[in-house]
Amino acid sequence: MDSLILRTATRYLLPLLLMFSLFVLFRGHNEPGGGFVGGLLAASAIALYAIGFGVEDARRLVRFAPQQFIGVGLLTAVSSTLVSPLFTGRPFMTALWNEQILIPAIGKIGTPFFFDIGVYLTVLGVVLLIIFTLQEELIHEELVDQNATLAPHKKPKHPKPNH
Repeated sequence: MDSLILRTATRYLLPLLLMFSLFVLFRGHNEPGGGFVGGLLAASAIALYAIGFGVEDARRLVRFAPQQFIGVGLLTAVSSTLVSPLFTGRPFMTALWNEQILIPAIGKIGTPFFFDIGVYLTVLGVVLLIIFTLQEELIHEELVDQNATLAPHKKPKHPKPNH
């Protein structure tokens, strides 16, 4: 889509949506929010950018393939769930908190926070993969349609055999 209004609005909305997605991620282990909603917000910001500027520009903006986000996210989420049984002997997915370190605007740091980061990255990667694939397919279909209307109708070179 080639719209000056959309491109201008996207330049202002992209950083705001990404910051809000991080806010939702950071508060998610203490209050409503978290990795899933934050990942959806980040993906929607990048989808808006892809609509305004094109898929290739959006891929350059992201710098990593969506599959890399999915892999790192899954590794982070699963790793955070294994900390308790491996290091403390507690059951799988038992939350561990560091009571001594309080980070402003985030609060206590613990395994749920790292699980949320993993979910955030996984959701971001999956949604971007879907969005980029659909937009690239749409572009491909439009190019095929344009070529079909521009190319003259050609007769086959080889005549059909008579039986």
